[in-house]
Amino acid sequence: MALRSGFVGLGNIGKPMARRIVDAGLQLTVFDVAPAVVIELTGAGARAARSAREVARVADVVGICVRDDDEVRAVALGPDGIEAGAVPGLVVAIHSTILPRTVREIAESLAPKGVAVVDACITGGAAGAAAGKLTYMVGGEAADVERCRPVFETSAERIVHTGPLGSGVAVKLCNNLMTYLGFLAAFEATSLARASGLSEKALEDVTRANGNLTAQMQAFLALHKLPPEARRDPGLQPMLRSFTSLAEKDLAVTLEFAREHGVDLPGTARCRELMARVYGVEE
Repeated sequence: MALRSGFVGLGNIGKPMARRIVDAGLQLTVFDVAPAVVIELTGAGARAARSAREVARVADVVGICVRDDDEVRAVALGPDGIEAGAVPGLVVAIHSTILPRTVREIAESLAPKGVAVVDACITGGAAGAAAGKLTYMVGGEAADVERCRPVFETSAERIVHTGPLGSGVAVKLCNNLMTYLGFLAAFEATSLARASGLSEKALEDVTRANGNLTAQMQAFLALHKLPPEARRDPGLQPMLRSFTSLAEKDLAVTLEFAREHGVDLPGTARCRELMARVYGVEE
């Protein structure tokens, strides 16, 4: 029987991931609290569900892509969640950036129903999802990862099995730490160069050549090349606030994970405080 997939959470990243599943010809059932995006996906060939519970009833693999730990718990374990509709053999793939301990707690709750869990975080953003260029970092049992592979491959350029359950999201937290500290470094270096009259192009040429400036950092810097009036545009500022809120949330999760392991991350803590400035959010 063909693999039946499900997806809960059709936001900025989840929607293009789900669309890739549909476009690949896999059966897909979707749910989101926003009806409009469900209608959009059903127009592309997906089937609509009225709850995560209904998705679980008809799927072999269900992806979850919602904002934070509490939302993932609600989708997985709430009264109308996946646990309520799951049948033995289901694999739940958590794409959200949450604490590893939350992943393990959910897995323990679902195990008595014969449901497996993998943490399958991704990097590459909405554009990477739409282009099928995501990198997946997946923690869990090898057999469960392989069960999900046909679904992941619809939007993946690379799938990395990081180790046991919880290790995928742990790698994502470390990856995010490097990403946001890199954005901060690029922003401050460019600000100094601009203020002191240096050629920003010369700085970029040098830092690209020596590997300090990554393609991701260069794409971020394009934001700060916009004229001040463009950065203050009412259409852009809400997007920048959304980016900032997500960065602050992800870094807060990283700091909590570090505290659990007795690791002090003062640079990361300060970076979290500066994200609104880094993204150019106007007061």
